[in-house]
Amino acid sequence: MDWLGRMNNAMDYIESNLADDISYDRIAQFACCSTYHFQRMFPFITGVTLSEYIRRRRLTLAAFELQTTDAKVIDVAMRYGYESPEAFARAFKNLHGIVPIAARDTGVALKAYPRMSFHISIRGDVEMNYRIEERGSFEMFGVYGLIHSEQQTAFAEVPPFRKKCDDDGSVDLMNGVLGRFGDNNLHAALYDHTKESFKYMVCYYLPKGLEVPDRFTTLSIPASTWAVFPEPKCDMQKIWERIYSEWFPTSEYEQVEGPSFEMYYGMARHGNETGEIWIPVKKK
Repeated sequence: MDWLGRMNNAMDYIESNLADDISYDRIAQFACCSTYHFQRMFPFITGVTLSEYIRRRRLTLAAFELQTTDAKVIDVAMRYGYESPEAFARAFKNLHGIVPIAARDTGVALKAYPRMSFHISIRGDVEMNYRIEERGSFEMFGVYGLIHSEQQTAFAEVPPFRKKCDDDGSVDLMNGVLGRFGDNNLHAALYDHTKESFKYMVCYYLPKGLEVPDRFTTLSIPASTWAVFPEPKCDMQKIWERIYSEWFPTSEYEQVEGPSFEMYYGMARHGNETGEIWIPVKKK
């Protein structure tokens, strides 16, 4: 079965179980990929995280049910996975702007998020350069911040965090420890992904035997197969989106759990920066 059919099967499973427990592992099985890969790929394709999509669909159906039936609020809350009326009321108000009981009022404005489905879209008119590399284990060191998992929020939060690392001296100190000029570009690791956040570490390779100050965190990377995507203009947001929406769906690879990297090369004062994205992968 093609990628399009697998993704629609996964959405069918979600839709059929909105009033039941939804297994992320089962969703991924329908899509014929790992759970980790599906959760990483989904927001780049749809613009919303998997957990947020499920939350929106459940609250959409809950609003319809409150409008069209005499069901008690507590029963609707329990049906769509909320353990208490209070938790349901908070979530409902965050999405719809009103408390659940007000959904029954005539003329009230509510939001409806329709079921997603996947269709053919003509893309790929611009080539994507990539290579597959095998690399042994290595270590990185640096400073990290917590970044929100939602795609657009993450893209907005990363630049201020990188500027903070410049302003507080972290970048200069790292380059000093490495014996490099202070305006050499550093890399970034993206790891420890959860439903809410991930760690974004401004980092560099840790030479063997080098001791680093306590303010830095070290990160061990196992031997892996890497899909590497060059981006001469360092437009990382654009290439991230293309990797998940264009390359992965048509390649023979899927992402495996572990840190991904934005590699930045060159020196800021010379204006010669280039970049690459490194993603650990395995054959499907």
